[in-house]
Amino acid sequence: MAGAMFISLVVLLLFTVPVGVILLIISLVPGIMGDFVVNAEYLFRNVIEAFNNTTLLAIPLFILSGVIMARGQISKKLYDVFAYFVGNFTGGLPSAVVITCLFYGAISGSGPATTAAVGAMTIPILVGLGYDITFCAALVAVAGGLGVIIPPSIPFVMYSNSSGASVGDMFLAGVLPGCLIGLLLIIYVVAYCKKKGEDKEKIRVKVSALREKGFLNVFKDSFWALLSPVIVLGGIYSGLVTPTEASCISVVYALIISIFVYRTLPLKEIIPSLVESAGTVSSCLIITGSAAIFAKVITLLRIPQEVVAMLGGIAENKVLLLLLINAVLLVVGMLLDTGAAVLIMTPILLPLVQSVGINPVHFGIIMIVNLAIGFVTPPVGMNLYVASSLTGIKPMAIAKKAVPQLIMFFIALMLITFIEGISLVLIS
Repeated sequence: MAGAMFISLVVLLLFTVPVGVILLIISLVPGIMGDFVVNAEYLFRNVIEAFNNTTLLAIPLFILSGVIMARGQISKKLYDVFAYFVGNFTGGLPSAVVITCLFYGAISGSGPATTAAVGAMTIPILVGLGYDITFCAALVAVAGGLGVIIPPSIPFVMYSNSSGASVGDMFLAGVLPGCLIGLLLIIYVVAYCKKKGEDKEKIRVKVSALREKGFLNVFKDSFWALLSPVIVLGGIYSGLVTPTEASCISVVYALIISIFVYRTLPLKEIIPSLVESAGTVSSCLIITGSAAIFAKVITLLRIPQEVVAMLGGIAENKVLLLLLINAVLLVVGMLLDTGAAVLIMTPILLPLVQSVGINPVHFGIIMIVNLAIGFVTPPVGMNLYVASSLTGIKPMAIAKKAVPQLIMFFIALMLITFIEGISLVLIS
């Protein structure tokens, strides 16, 4: 039955059937082939029951908050304050893009949303200062992947719902890995700019314009944008609010600062923001409900145990197992959307890694970092297509330019994989 499900999965993916529909179809395969508890009635009932979970409310609310912030041009406020501090250093302004993606990821929780919001504002600035447009597009595409690693992350919520891990622990565990990846990307940016050179005169003019405003004015203008992740994450970690309640706060806060403080979001844009969010949310929740029944089916079929038995000695060797899982997840990230990949792979792989003593939170970070690399790898590579739409450069050209940056991402992945303290030190 497991083989029939896998073949059905591959065939349906080749025919580009939506992932949510694929999960429902392959969950019915065992029942079609023989006497199995999962029939159409059982499937429908369990899909509906999957939504009876308050944690899932965080997904649409964080998505809506990110859309409002994007339409409210919050990324520009963040970029200005970081450029003020690091702009005069070698590679300073491109490095400010990476830092902006880190902070904007703490607002949007989405890789493509971070790429779109930060890229739309920063790419024209960097190109105007003489930086290669393909380098700029690649930088934003890769750094945009930080949007799903820095909390609050939508894939973290999905993983928590599938694994039973605490959402708060996942959010806290993502902080240091995200910062590590950001630091390695900045190191590459500085080395690249030293090698290729920069137009120091244009950069000096740009940074001087910011410096003339004075730190207090720049900070005052950016203060409310910088405060957003502090309010959301501070509320969660202090125990004052749950992640779901924090997502409600983030929406209200986004509306207040975008409409009344910065006045960058006209009232007429509220309805389009809701419509845009609904389009994203609907696909996420359909996949989430379908994945719930899929997880039950593979548990009833004892597929995780079969995988352990098939791997034999590899399953008992922690290092080899982690290397194999990383390789699998990197390939999966190239082919599937991050949310779908999390919901499909978690019930299969989690029992496997727990059998060798790997903490579920640590494994969740490993999984999301792997899948974040998938944002910049063809054929799916959503960040590539977003960056391409912003610049007019072909996605494959951006992917080629992004290779050195992805190497830095991969180095961070290996460190995160084998030094679990990077993920767990803040929750221990």
